[in-house]
Amino acid sequence: MDYLFVPKQAYFEERALHYPLGRELFNHLEALGVSINFTGSHNRITGITGKSPAAAYRLAKDTLVVGVRRSKDFATCKPSAHYQLPLSTSCPSMCEYCYLGTTLGKKPYLRIYVNIEEILAKAEEYIKTRIPEITVFEGAATSDPLPTEYLTGLLKTTVEFFGRQPYGRFRFVTKHTHVEPLLDARHNGHTRFRFSLNAASVIRDYEHRTPSLAERIAAAKKTALAGYPLGFIIAPIFYFSGWETEYDKMLAALTKELPEETKQTLSFELITHRYTKKAKTNIKTIFPATTLPMEEAERQFKYGQFGYGKYIYPPEVRRELKAHMQEKISRYFPSAQIDYFV
Repeated sequence: MDYLFVPKQAYFEERALHYPLGRELFNHLEALGVSINFTGSHNRITGITGKSPAAAYRLAKDTLVVGVRRSKDFATCKPSAHYQLPLSTSCPSMCEYCYLGTTLGKKPYLRIYVNIEEILAKAEEYIKTRIPEITVFEGAATSDPLPTEYLTGLLKTTVEFFGRQPYGRFRFVTKHTHVEPLLDARHNGHTRFRFSLNAASVIRDYEHRTPSLAERIAAAKKTALAGYPLGFIIAPIFYFSGWETEYDKMLAALTKELPEETKQTLSFELITHRYTKKAKTNIKTIFPATTLPMEEAERQFKYGQFGYGKYIYPPEVRRELKAHMQEKISRYFPSAQIDYFV
């Protein structure tokens, strides 16, 4: 069953109440009985504590911070888009391997920005500088924005904004399934709605507070029937005993449920498991009983685009994973585009 996010506590920047969405959120959360506090900055939240790092982490995942994004520039977002679109940060899920463990640390509270009109106006400026080229924005580079959509409406506002942009496109990815608020959005085919999938055992063992594979596929079918271009991120791909069979079953279940017309324009992104030293330390602190495979002797060390090193599978393993996944996707979805494999 999908996890409906209802925060246990919320923090508001006072400036956020100057925006209509900020006031709406305050009233909505107050009506839900959520404990509300104020903070001087959405970047500095001191009220997330616990008797252990794991307890503090769980409270962070139940904390919503409402702020105003002040930075005017957008970060780049290779290889999936030209820019990140900053709508939110973090998510309520508790995936043990989450790469945000490197950047968000041990208390990855959820953060949303209420000055959506200003953010989209900046996106429009970026679009204009690249005309007649299409400019693509990623809405989930540091978050899963869907769990808070029923509270904020940020995704629907953004989807409909890009529906009006002849030279702008939007894309985001989710593990969650509360897609109903977006099914009637006027997207005009300008938003690619993507779902993060994995082998059933990976979801069961490591993706806590997320829907099952079957539930995600069912939600993907709903969005396909609503006319959205559809995509899937298979990540992180793990190399374990029986991995071929499990990933084959995942793809077989997907092709069985999707409408035929949708299969002609599918996109896939394939990302193998990797981790940093910092992430490994955080993971073992928060999930002391974790069984995630993180043995440096079985990995290759490589520097990434953001300047820090990570441990990835050795070349021969990556080649095996790549060949198998590409062959199976081509068999089940011969018209699909594989955007990248990393």
